[in-house]
Amino acid sequence: MGSRPAVLLPACAALALLTALSVEAAAIEALVRDASGKPLADAVVYATPASGPVEARAAKTVDVQQVDREFVPYVSVIQTGTQVAFPNRDPIQHHVYSFSPAKPFEIKLYTGRPPGEVRFDRPGLVTLGCNIHDWMIAYILVVSTPHFARTDEHGAARLRELPAGAYELRVWHPGQRAAVEPATVTLDAQGRHEAAYVIDVVPRKPRFKPPLDRLKY
Repeated sequence: MGSRPAVLLPACAALALLTALSVEAAAIEALVRDASGKPLADAVVYATPASGPVEARAAKTVDVQQVDREFVPYVSVIQTGTQVAFPNRDPIQHHVYSFSPAKPFEIKLYTGRPPGEVRFDRPGLVTLGCNIHDWMIAYILVVSTPHFARTDEHGAARLRELPAGAYELRVWHPGQRAAVEPATVTLDAQGRHEAAYVIDVVPRKPRFKPPLDRLKY
């Protein structure tokens, strides 16, 4: 039985393959709990390169919806330059706004999907509100890095596909009583770093929401 001939890749293709294999698998896995040890959802974990340029990935449009007279999701995290749409899924009007220095804006009374999106072009925390329904509040954390994740109901977040190198790792939660000190971590190619955080937070209390049939809009 004859041997099969070797398949030779062009030099440029081989180099591209080796480069992809060397950077594809580094990750950070984080677990965030509150002071009582319970998993903490809606915490943002993000890693910024300690040196060198920050990668600007193609920004896709992100939705922050209004559903049952609440913003969904409650917490969003996006990279600088991302555009956000604010579709209204309710049968009543909303008036979305923010006074935050990172992105002051206003979308006056509307239903459905408003024309155009809002571009978030500066890093920082943006607090959202509705000028009609005072209990509605949400947060958008705008970061300069593409490496970020939000914790799920188990308090877990995973940052994937980080190139090897040193990073400043930060965590934030809208209810935190004090800022959490950043940590410097170094990742090897295809390596994995595990981080655990305990954050003392102010409990999120239910806010009064009148019955829908009592609202004019």
